[in-house]
Amino acid sequence: MRTVVSRRVLGSALGLLLVSGAALAGDRIGSIEIKGKPHNQPPAAALFGGKHAATLRDYVEAIDASATNQDVGTVLVRLKDAQLSMSQTEELGAAIKRVRASGKKVSVFSEGYDATDLMLAAYADNAVIQSGGGVSLPGMHMEEMFLADTLAWAGLKADMVQVGDYKGANEQMTRSAPSKAWDENINQLLDSLYANQRAALKSGRNMDDSKLDEAMKASWMADADAAVKTGLLDSQIDLPLLHDTIAKQAGLSATRVTNLTKSKGEIDLETANPFTLFSQIMKPQKQSITGETIAILHIDGAIVDGDSKAGFSGDRSVGSRTVRNAIEDILDEDLIKGVIVRVNSPGGSAIASEIMWQGLKRLAAKKPVWVSVGDMAASGGYYVLSAGSRVYVNPSSIVGSIGVVGGKISMGGLYEKLKVNTVSRSRGPMASMFDSSRAWNDDELKTVKDKMTETFDLFKKRVAEGRHGIDLSKTAGGWLFAGQKAIDLKMADRLGGLHDAIQDMKKELNLESAAVAEFPPAPSLSEILDDMFGGQASGPLNFVAPLATEAQIASAGRMLFGDATWRQLAQSANGLLQLRKEPVLLMHPGVLVIR
Repeated sequence: MRTVVSRRVLGSALGLLLVSGAALAGDRIGSIEIKGKPHNQPPAAALFGGKHAATLRDYVEAIDASATNQDVGTVLVRLKDAQLSMSQTEELGAAIKRVRASGKKVSVFSEGYDATDLMLAAYADNAVIQSGGGVSLPGMHMEEMFLADTLAWAGLKADMVQVGDYKGANEQMTRSAPSKAWDENINQLLDSLYANQRAALKSGRNMDDSKLDEAMKASWMADADAAVKTGLLDSQIDLPLLHDTIAKQAGLSATRVTNLTKSKGEIDLETANPFTLFSQIMKPQKQSITGETIAILHIDGAIVDGDSKAGFSGDRSVGSRTVRNAIEDILDEDLIKGVIVRVNSPGGSAIASEIMWQGLKRLAAKKPVWVSVGDMAASGGYYVLSAGSRVYVNPSSIVGSIGVVGGKISMGGLYEKLKVNTVSRSRGPMASMFDSSRAWNDDELKTVKDKMTETFDLFKKRVAEGRHGIDLSKTAGGWLFAGQKAIDLKMADRLGGLHDAIQDMKKELNLESAAVAEFPPAPSLSEILDDMFGGQASGPLNFVAPLATEAQIASAGRMLFGDATWRQLAQSANGLLQLRKEPVLLMHPGVLVIR
């Protein structure tokens, strides 16, 4: 039997196929992750077949390639603790402009923005920040140290020759202050750099000078809401919703993501290779959930932005990104029926605490979330605790410290004692706030205090939302309470440890035979080595030991002060170091040594 198909029918069918094919083409998000400081060339580890960090060229090529990638309908540049110089930002920005010229939209997302991050985002169509994230755009500040008097005090003299009046290379060692020529030189350079920064921001964010000045005054240290209101950013999104939101904005039919920055230089290792076993233990660990499970989510150590850190020394920090990733892993696993957050933290970053709180509230909307306090849930640790629906404390657990601490250390007196002369130059309305040689004046102190008050008000709001019936007039302001007293004040619910919380949850959820899984998973050896050596140990054949390792410092500290005292001193020192990047902290301020 012969079948006859008319040209009209055939044409219609072909048209449908073409339309369907067009719908599938360009229907993906091209994701480009920029981590840390891009290398200018591949590091030595690449020679041995291991993964290596991307170079600047890798990132630029990945961005450019997205313009002609037929599968990519829109591009997302995600910054993960990026440490970009201005010139690197400009090269990456030029690539983004080329992609936009091809007709594709580009979005930039970060959990927090500094000046160069904001510059890069200004090249994009859409600048997005993690809800609750922080923004810092104070302007430019630079300091020069002139050491001639210091050297003379030490009995030294620099004999140096300079050719060229404006060279200035010898002046740090030979002068107590800059020459007229060097002062003119460095000032014009700073003027140019600052003008470049402003030009990128004004052009990309459609601002005039007046509007940018107002944005900088408001955003020398700002939260996501304030940064969006100033126009420096377009929107704030919770990370788990990022891809869906980008896909929707781009008109994609579904959320599909293609990673455009996969690691290069990777060679399979045969099992006979002596490095195979080492390679396996260097890999990140993964949880295997095979039946009904209760998850234990650890918030252990000082709270910091980004990734958690854990070395052989045992002194830990807990990062907001690590916790949020663990929360998403828990949410994705249907066999996990409940979660107990184990908090053992003196607090830390206010921004990271808020991001963790948001993640736990997201988790609590899907699964029961309880809290078990170890030694301490103070300040930022208590901030995070308030997201749980039931809180267990041991009799000697310390909770509270509902307050904010912040500031900087002015180094002027030390510089004077050491005969170090500094010359400060600032551009921008708030840049001089970060002058290390002087204390804040009254107006600056008021500005800092106002910001700290905003953080304190949000802290109290979070606590009031989570701890129904609490009297903040009796508990806020920095008070610290132990076990039963905390329960009496409605800061906690029940006496008991982690075991009690697990057993009660199993009983309440009818999960007597449930397994227990701990999150985040234990760090790999590679992660531990990276933490200890600052990223210098990226592979078995790329291992450089610093002069004094974290483990050696911790060991010496324990020998000198004892284990308990050292742990408390280390926590306080970590908090002090955090002030370098975040002037406002939710940190328990004291050193408690209980023998």
